[in-house]
Amino acid sequence: MPRPTETRQWVLAKKPAGLPVLTGPDATFRLETVPLPPLKAGQLLCKSLYFSNDAGQRGFIESPVPADRYYINTVPVGAPMFTGVIAEVVESTAESQIKAGQLVMSLHMGIWAEYFVMDEVHAQPVVENEKIAMTHYLGAFGGPGLAAYTGLHYAARIKPDDIVVVSAAAGATGSVAVQIAANLVGCRRVVGIAGGPDKCAWVRSLLARGNDNGAQHACVDYKSPSFAEDLKRATEGGNATVYFDNVGGPVLDAVLGCMALAGRVAVCGAVSSYNNAAGTPMAVRNWFEVINKRLTLQGFILLDFADKIPGAVAELMEAAMGGRLALGDEGSETVVEVGIEGVPGTWLGLYEGVNRGKLVTKLVV
Repeated sequence: MPRPTETRQWVLAKKPAGLPVLTGPDATFRLETVPLPPLKAGQLLCKSLYFSNDAGQRGFIESPVPADRYYINTVPVGAPMFTGVIAEVVESTAESQIKAGQLVMSLHMGIWAEYFVMDEVHAQPVVENEKIAMTHYLGAFGGPGLAAYTGLHYAARIKPDDIVVVSAAAGATGSVAVQIAANLVGCRRVVGIAGGPDKCAWVRSLLARGNDNGAQHACVDYKSPSFAEDLKRATEGGNATVYFDNVGGPVLDAVLGCMALAGRVAVCGAVSSYNNAAGTPMAVRNWFEVINKRLTLQGFILLDFADKIPGAVAELMEAAMGGRLALGDEGSETVVEVGIEGVPGTWLGLYEGVNRGKLVTKLVV
């Protein structure tokens, strides 16, 4: 196959006022065809195979805090949208052992493009395993799973006697978090929060895996009119000791009212507010519960625990091989196959809840 000389890529055309727009004069992204430059020393020309779809990518477009305080650089208008990626190396000038024909991944340094150039320092070789689909390097063994692992273990300091609540429990991070708490740590009670009966039923099936301590786990539906009462009942009368928060907003509000004295909250995300118009506050009525119950709130990002990642990956892979962490055909990911034209729309499906577990784009070039 001859070396490609150009590629199609999605660039940020306009910062959105709220939910990103796919078409029309206010479209958030624009598809462009651009030339592929010759490689410099230490670079890889990559063919995109899979893209990671993460709610936190909304912050790549426009930071939720003043830009000079944000922990990453945002995408400038006119620049390609970046993402986690699994790719095939087409050409290499790397000084390492990465050669043409190898598969590599990057947590955040890929872009929405058919082909792209990446510095070798940002690429990690993908170790193929016939029993584990490579897409899980973007999910359970990638950013979402590692955020769940490090957030629970090091931000929330989880223990077996905890009553743990996890929001967005049917999502990429939450679905791994409930399994870590229930099936790896063996917490005495784990309560997932998800949207709708089908997703709640699926979360309950995850909680049942490897459960050998007789724990009575649960999942409650935040869309139900009885959500507040169901959550209180599931947390044994409002005595949750740990909350892994992915969403903020009304769900955070409800859980704050169900926390035990000296409870710990690991704050991973706030997806309920990511697409709010600029300046729109996130209302929380139960904030005084932080004082009332003397709660500890710990915000974190995965890179805070970079030195823990190799051990976390090893433990998660062992759990998957042993059947205590659901993967593959058991429905822990949603893979959508599209051409480059469908990439932004697939990502936006996250905010409509189209996925169960990790949402992955399989790119057809």
